[in-house]
Amino acid sequence: MPPNMLEGKRIVVTGAGAGIGAAIADTARRYGAQVFGVDIDRSTHADGYYDVADEVDVARLFEAAASAMGGIDGLVNNVGIAGPTGRVEDLDPSAFDDCVQVNVGSTFRCTAAAVPLLGVGSSIVNIVSTAGIFGYPLRSPYAASKWAVVGLTKTWAMELGERGIRVNAVCPGTVEGPRMDGVIEREAAATGTTPEAIKAGYTAQVSLHTLVTGADIGEACCWLLSDAARYVSGQILSVDGNTETLRTV
Repeated sequence: MPPNMLEGKRIVVTGAGAGIGAAIADTARRYGAQVFGVDIDRSTHADGYYDVADEVDVARLFEAAASAMGGIDGLVNNVGIAGPTGRVEDLDPSAFDDCVQVNVGSTFRCTAAAVPLLGVGSSIVNIVSTAGIFGYPLRSPYAASKWAVVGLTKTWAMELGERGIRVNAVCPGTVEGPRMDGVIEREAAATGTTPEAIKAGYTAQVSLHTLVTGADIGEACCWLLSDAARYVSGQILSVDGNTETLRTV
């Protein structure tokens, strides 16, 4: 892709302190964008620290971002938590609620705050997961939240299209890194097997037999944020090596 593909674009990335969010922010900057990356964790390197599940903090976030960059042309809703692992009858209902509140609630709140600041040609990218298009045994709170964000993506593409604002989703597959290592450990504990067996299952469940990197997700997001994708909206783009199943055991 052209090295200046995002020149002049002003992008907000949530959950940008580490992992996928940091990779998206770094890739966008490399393509010439101004990026306002936010995170809740003050131990990370971000441009601002906000709780995107809190309405007051979200308002502060977008006021600061618009002031720092002189406006906003794009939003990447990346924040998400893994939620609990276990069979539905064993899950804590409050943990289910927390997962939905963060994963769906933050996406809703950030989008609602961003839309009045966006103009024709702007782009919103929601980071979902292959768990938003497949069933995901032992991870029902996470799957429910991600399927919900797919529905929001389709709905907002219809609502905002007349304003010239595009809305798409990226579904990462299994992304290597500390966050996924934790997921694998919890799933191994829940199923009475080993982390090595679970990781092998995740690798085997995709046609390319490999994990995804944060940089892969960053490249896809930057294309969707760019004018090269000016007629792409309402789409769910999987960057996953072709997931065949999310059943690992």
